[in-house]
Amino acid sequence: MSVQLSSKRQAYLLPVIILSLSVASCTIGNRNREHISLVGAGASFPAPLYQRWLLDYNRKNPNVEINYQSIGSGAGVQHFINGTVDFAASDVAITKQQAAQIKRGVIALPITAGSIVLAYNLDVPNGLKLTRQVYKDIFLGKITNWNNPKIAVANPGLNLPNLPIVVVHRTDGSGTTSVMTQHLSAISPEWKSKVGAGKAVAWPVGIGAKGNEGVTAQLQQIPGAIGYVEYVYATRNKLSVAALENKSGNYIIPTPESAARTLEAVQLPPDNLIAFITDPMGAQSYPIVTYTWLLTYEQYQDPVKAQALKNFIDWALTEGQKSSLELGYLPLSKKVVLQVQSATNKIAK
Repeated sequence: MSVQLSSKRQAYLLPVIILSLSVASCTIGNRNREHISLVGAGASFPAPLYQRWLLDYNRKNPNVEINYQSIGSGAGVQHFINGTVDFAASDVAITKQQAAQIKRGVIALPITAGSIVLAYNLDVPNGLKLTRQVYKDIFLGKITNWNNPKIAVANPGLNLPNLPIVVVHRTDGSGTTSVMTQHLSAISPEWKSKVGAGKAVAWPVGIGAKGNEGVTAQLQQIPGAIGYVEYVYATRNKLSVAALENKSGNYIIPTPESAARTLEAVQLPPDNLIAFITDPMGAQSYPIVTYTWLLTYEQYQDPVKAQALKNFIDWALTEGQKSSLELGYLPLSKKVVLQVQSATNKIAK
């Protein structure tokens, strides 16, 4: 029986995604296959895509077991620093200070990209227009009701309800939070001075939830809720998403196309392949877009593990990219794929 990735399985609301798969590998000198086990953990942002990749990869390579746990970028990076996983995933890659703690060396590989959207639970059409000032003030707790005139003026003719706004934010150390708060800091000196940016911040208002999965669940359950989640979680769970005012003053609906326009402006430095764009200039660019990175060590004690991981990454950069757009992520450009393949070759086996 084939495996179906349907909404019935509620795959995108699971707090932990643990998927087992196997990569065929032959022992030197004979045709026997040996079992290889790899463990990874980290960002929930790319977890739906990882889930799809692992299922697809398993069909072709039944002999390497790869377990990935969606626990948030912060926790994933800490496990990676502690050496308790073989790889990690992070929406903010890794800082120089964190990398300095890893004696085995670290390689940050952008593996896919996507949008962070503001999803809401309201009985109004999809695409509610929010100005930069409005959505910043919502997260600051300065706009507290959906019928606020500042929201109404951007949405003429829309019957906004007299309903309290309930902000939903992440409680775990989150790369998604870091990207969101970097953007808020870029567009608002007030946000930058009062709250700032990071994987965990002191939110002025709202209720917390763990992971993109947890925020999605809260948004589904609470009328009047608004929160930030990765695009795929919103679309797969049929959440309404806001059209955000970008730097050019245009209201942009998050789509793979509008996110791709943003990503075109990101130049990855050749030394570490880490770069962000916190407030894109493009007239049709969606304002909150990021790469997400897979972190590997430079040195692995087990050469078989190193080769198995390299094999999987190479597949993800080629065959795996075909699934990205289907799920709502952004396939890597040919230029970026070549950069990542070159960096992957530095993994010692």
